Amino acid sequence: MQTNPTPPPYTSLVAVGDSFTEGMSDLLPDGSYRGWADVLAARMAASTPGFRYANLAVRGKLIGQIVDEQVDRAAAMNADVVTLVGGLNDTLRPKCDMGRVRGLLTEAVERLAPSCRKLVLMRSPGRQGPVLERFRPRMEELFATVDELAAKHGALVVDLYGAPSLGDPRLWDVDRLHLTADGHRRVAEAVWQTLGYPPEDTEWQAPMPATAPPGWPARRAADVRFARQYLLPWIGRRLTGRSSGDGLPAKRPELLPYGTNGAREAYEGRA
Repeated sequence: MQTNPTPPPYTSLVAVGDSFTEGMSDLLPDGSYRGWADVLAARMAASTPGFRYANLAVRGKLIGQIVDEQVDRAAAMNADVVTLVGGLNDTLRPKCDMGRVRGLLTEAVERLAPSCRKLVLMRSPGRQGPVLERFRPRMEELFATVDELAAKHGALVVDLYGAPSLGDPRLWDVDRLHLTADGHRRVAEAVWQTLGYPPEDTEWQAPMPATAPPGWPARRAADVRFARQYLLPWIGRRLTGRSSGDGLPAKRPELLPYGTNGAREAYEGRA
């Protein structure tokens, strides 16, 4: 009789990043966000008694802010696993110095890699559409740096950019910037498998079943709603130098046993 492989003995996880790692737009009934990192932590905790978890991510953060505000804190925790996803917000800015972005990402990896057993980097997903096409060169330059750093420092890379399912607009929220709950679930599955755990969903990256596209009136109504609720406020923040994360604390700032400090049973509750 074939037995399942023994899960890796990882006892702690620290997540570093921006809104993608904070969990937007995987909204919970109380108005807070869950997201892939919470789902991953819940799975890991279910197989490891005393598992500890911290999530330092804050929406809107640029790679320089992540380095200044999160990297040293994460390194000091000496967790078994650290996930680092950052730089994509920079690539979406009209004026983006990719040399500086690459340098800061390199600095972050060089400081985090020695502090943990396994550093996990990602090639972030991109929603199919004109925004992706406009910024694709910058994104792929960022991902090339991710690959180079992973090879140099022995980090793992989760390739979400190459997953057909995660480019599907149906897995993105109406703001067109953040994944839905199912999108976050698929990301958690991807990281879970990359860490060596047995798959729970072997088809997480497979293309979604085809459906009839929405008609012209529905598409135009969605465009108007997107522009009014998300695009114009985003432009306003850019023009005034503000960020959606200004003044917000880290989601889960201390490395504590899962289930404490406000952590929810994310995997059981909305898997």
